[in-house]
Amino acid sequence: MTFDPTLILELAVLGVATGFLAGLLGIGGGMVMVPFLTYLLGKQGVSPDLAVKMAIATSMATIIFTSISSVRAHHKRGAVRWPLVKGLAPGIVLGSLIGSLGVFAFLKGSFLALFFAAFVSFSATQMFLDKKPAPTRQVPGTAGLLGAGGFIGFLSGLVGAGGGFVSVPFMTWCNVAIHNAVATSAALGFPIALANVVGYIISGQNLPNLPEYSFGYLWLPALVVIASCSVFVAPLGASAAHRLPVKQLKRVFASILYVLAAYMLYKGLSA
Repeated sequence: MTFDPTLILELAVLGVATGFLAGLLGIGGGMVMVPFLTYLLGKQGVSPDLAVKMAIATSMATIIFTSISSVRAHHKRGAVRWPLVKGLAPGIVLGSLIGSLGVFAFLKGSFLALFFAAFVSFSATQMFLDKKPAPTRQVPGTAGLLGAGGFIGFLSGLVGAGGGFVSVPFMTWCNVAIHNAVATSAALGFPIALANVVGYIISGQNLPNLPEYSFGYLWLPALVVIASCSVFVAPLGASAAHRLPVKQLKRVFASILYVLAAYMLYKGLSA
């Protein structure tokens, strides 16, 4: 496996792009990172099946770092609903571990690529239409939060995303104000990422044909470069969000997501 300055530059550009988009549009970088990391790992000679899995795992690992800076900003504004975080976190950890430690290791990369394509297409449609679920009820009790958290964590582990496209609609559906839902979702990104990454590392140990600089399913060069760049750039994106037409930008970005979903569909069908 070659590792040259061009690869570092490509990873840095990916980190800058995903960090800026995360700050600008309030979305995690997983939906952008996974297709590009799948492509870059393929260029390094990694098999398509393994490349998809490593891309998903590495994308999730970057959320550990980006979520910390995001949560600090939201917490300073008093926007995080910490009781909700406390209620959802146990289910999130359990669902994440079931997904990343068990199911993820047994599923083929081709299936994960197809599942990712479907998930991104759905998310892009929601973003393009700018649909907001009508608030119809209150936050459920302990059992309801445990189940919701489990679903969010499990789904996030399969697609390498922070769960915002599930947790934000769920919370707004439960009459949580949208700015609180976004802030609380950012806070949930940390336990989602941490639990899933533990599972990816354990389930990926002793796999044959792992590329150099791997730690389980994690590809460490990408993790270091992308996380460093995205953490630095995300505040610039958040600042730009106050000056740019975000609704129109979301529709443009949704169109890009359809292209990325099509690429992952192609990888899944050809793997």
